Amino acid sequence: MMNSPTVLVTGATGTVGSALIPALRSRGATVRAMIRNPGRPIPGVQNVVADLRDRASVTAALKGVDAAFLNSPSAPDAAALQILFADAARDAGLNRLVLLSQYAARADSPVRFLRWHAEVEAHLQRIGLDHTVLRPNLYLQALLGFAGTIAQGWFGAPIGDAAVSAIDTRDIADTAAVVLTGTGHTGRIYTLTGPRAVTHGQIAQALSAATGRDIAFHDTSADQFTAALTGILPPWQLDGLVEDYAHYARGEAAEVHTSVPDLTGRPARDITDFARDFAPAFRPA
Repeated sequence: MMNSPTVLVTGATGTVGSALIPALRSRGATVRAMIRNPGRPIPGVQNVVADLRDRASVTAALKGVDAAFLNSPSAPDAAALQILFADAARDAGLNRLVLLSQYAARADSPVRFLRWHAEVEAHLQRIGLDHTVLRPNLYLQALLGFAGTIAQGWFGAPIGDAAVSAIDTRDIADTAAVVLTGTGHTGRIYTLTGPRAVTHGQIAQALSAATGRDIAFHDTSADQFTAALTGILPPWQLDGLVEDYAHYARGEAAEVHTSVPDLTGRPARDITDFARDFAPAFRPA
């Protein structure tokens, strides 16, 4: 293990970043959180105001760090922004970059997000930066986006009875913390999944058991799903999400990988763990 490295965390206020910060601190790392809003600093860590679109601010943020965690921004030009960061990191002489990619990332995927991630992975290969790739599957925390209807007793998605080895984002964070502070991960690609593949029907059962309420899963068409989210998500994100779900529905995201227990030394969290820990979010207000 490196002696208390300084780690720059991009996307520090996001779902993975916010869990990564305490995971890094518990491993003795000094955390530098990259934030965009100076009025909302993250307590207990170094804060640096920077934007992926501003190369000078990124270069300043990278000054004096040992490793960086590169999260995907929620933007239609996410790949280009990550590539800009990678180039700045290489030019700053960064020792290690850990990239948050996605399960099944590949250049010829019909899913735009998977093509974007593959593009960034390929760029890191080309520029020769010491890096490790994490490819997590569907986030269990994505269920929090359905909390409004789940509180009413149901949720819907265009996935049928396909199983997905969905992962708790806390396990992504714990794994990233190990890779960022340890050695022996150069050039590795770790696919991160939960301990089993679950259907959305099984997810509904776990949420029912944890909340003590009847929660049903309704298989919806892609058109119904799109109609429900139109105006909530920007069109590029919604179209990409529909592609993601079509990929899940084809059964392409059901494999279980052991990277989480292999790297963290403990089992990956199950849907039952997630449902228990987040039950209050799914009950009526």
